[in-house]
Amino acid sequence: MLLIPAIDIKDGKCVRLRQGRMEDDTVFSMSPVAAAKKWLEQGARRIHVVDLDGAFAGMPKNIDLIADIVQAAGDIPVQIGGGIRDEDTIAAYLDAGAQYVIVGSRAVREPHFIEEVAPGFPGHLIVGLDAKNGKVATDGWSKLSNHDVIDLAKQFEDQGVAAIIFTDISRDGMMQGLNIESTRELAEAISIPVIASGGVTNLDDIRRLMALDGTGVEGVVIGRALYENAFTLEEAQALVDQG
Repeated sequence: MLLIPAIDIKDGKCVRLRQGRMEDDTVFSMSPVAAAKKWLEQGARRIHVVDLDGAFAGMPKNIDLIADIVQAAGDIPVQIGGGIRDEDTIAAYLDAGAQYVIVGSRAVREPHFIEEVAPGFPGHLIVGLDAKNGKVATDGWSKLSNHDVIDLAKQFEDQGVAAIIFTDISRDGMMQGLNIESTRELAEAISIPVIASGGVTNLDDIRRLMALDGTGVEGVVIGRALYENAFTLEEAQALVDQG
């Protein structure tokens, strides 16, 4: 299972939000690149980067900074989300060296968009489904749609999407534990991998995810728990590697 440290960028800084609220942020590093290097030094096998400014603006706002993170990562894959709403932006991030690009809001509003662009970027697109009470949110989590998570995820199964990142907004940044049941239900309902996100609190959450082995859960994005030293990336990785 992949353990993926998160780097969320707001106003040029590495922050964590609570339940996706831009006004409820905690700055953990003045330098997102330095944060990336920290996780890489601790053995990260993939890095998750979100342009929060871009997510709310609907267009990338930190491309140069993210390119620096990708460069620092070297051969370690980087997945990028936040404000990615068109084919040119996808291409720009991949050209900059990112391995995966996460499309969220536009995929929810216009599911056919993924079907149209995925063939041009085989294996490089991830769809981000951020949900609250089973319904998918858009625009930096500021708006709730009428789409059910599982129903929408099923639309992307055969469109060349590399994975689905599933985030429970109500738990994100709250240190209340992952929504294991909803993650399992989604993973078992679709044929493409699921990456869990939102609410990792301690190593018990990692153990509960490990128990989902075989259901299609490929990895987990970890944010505040790492930044607040609830456990180290090395500890979590050792636990996963031991099986």
